[in-house]
Formats: sequence, structure tokens, C-alpha cells
Amino acid sequence: MKPSVVIAEALLADRTKLSLRTHDGHYHLRVGSELLMSTTASHSEEQMADLAIGGMDANAPKRVLIGGLGFGFTLRRTLEVGGAGVKVQVADLLPIIVAWNREHLQNVNGRLLDDPRVEMIIDDVFAVLTHAPRGFYDAVLLDVDNSPEALVDAGNARIYADAGLETLSRALRKGGRAVFWSGNEDRGFEARLQRAGFIAKSVAAKAYPQAKYKTHTLFVADWNG
Repeated sequence: MKPSVVIAEALLADRTKLSLRTHDGHYHLRVGSELLMSTTASHSEEQMADLAIGGMDANAPKRVLIGGLGFGFTLRRTLEVGGAGVKVQVADLLPIIVAWNREHLQNVNGRLLDDPRVEMIIDDVFAVLTHAPRGFYDAVLLDVDNSPEALVDAGNARIYADAGLETLSRALRKGGRAVFWSGNEDRGFEARLQRAGFIAKSVAAKAYPQAKYKTHTLFVADWNG
């Protein structure tokens, strides 16, 4: 069995170790001993973009915010389905994730950060939403800290709380859509979205196309307020 090789490591604010590893041609990101993401399981991340903007006119201008860069699979699919007129802001709180994408993951999706349609923002996506003009975004895609249960930073939970959803709704245009990625089914969060005024539903998603089971959940929330 081939060993896992550590490519790079960093310490988070709470001194937990964040590590980028490679095994058998694939990349993995771990927080301590917990697997945060892997290039072997990107299908649901790509599906987020299909759900968020796949039905829009590919030639029409649109503004999209992605919360969480990860390995860039959501960004890649957003650029593919968004067409020439899409403008994508990607907000990530951890500059090391951006650095690793540029330095170690060029052959995955790292080159996309230089696409002229992309603006990389090193900041909390909650802060980006807070400062956005009202109705600014056509779509917001949130894959922040294994939502809605925080794994990397407990502060990330606020984007999924009532105040965070109010901030999100303000930043979305009428008819805009938000899609949340989750590693777990969470009917309570779906109900919270509905209480916040969104038309919400849960979509079960596969981690990879050949998977037998749909182990991830995508929360689709439309704002018509």
C-alpha cells in the first residue's frame, strides 16, 4: 500500500495542524486527524454550481460569490457553466489555502485563480456578504467548514445562524439562489432556511459519480423576498 506523503503543513489559530497530503495521485486536506476534503470526492462540489447557475443564460452577465476555495472544484464548474459573462468572487479566510492552490495544486485547479473572471478575497465570507450592496449577487455558493457544523473554526457557524441568513438574503438579488454544501443531512437547517424566508429544499448528492450512495447534502435556497 502506497504511503500518504505530507506536502505542506500549517497551524490554525487554535494550534490545530492543517496538512496537505498526497496519496496514489490524489490530494487530501486534513485538520488534525480529520479529513476535510479530497480530490477523490469532488462531484457534489461541482454539482453546487450546476444547481446555482446551471439554469441561467450562459451569455448573460452574473455575479457569483463562492465561500471557501478548497481545491477549486466549485470554482472550476462555476466558470464552465457561467460562461464569459460570469464574475466570480471567491472568499477564503485562510491565505495558506490560496497559497497551496497556487504552489502545489496547479495541476488540479490552481491556475483558475489567474482567470480574469475570478477575484480572490482573503476574508471571512460573512464579512464579504455583510459589506456587499443590497441585491448584489445572483448566486452564492457556500462550502464553509463542513457546513452547517463547524470543523476548522467555530466562528464559521454564524453564517448558518439566523443573523447570517438575514445577511445572505440582503446580499442576494430577488430571484437569486444560495447553495450550501454539507457533509451531513440536517433537516433542522432546512427548516431554519424556510423560517428565514427562503424557498428551500435538500438535494442528496454523491461524493463521486460512481458512488453507490448519496452521502452529501446540498441545501438549495431561493430568495424571492
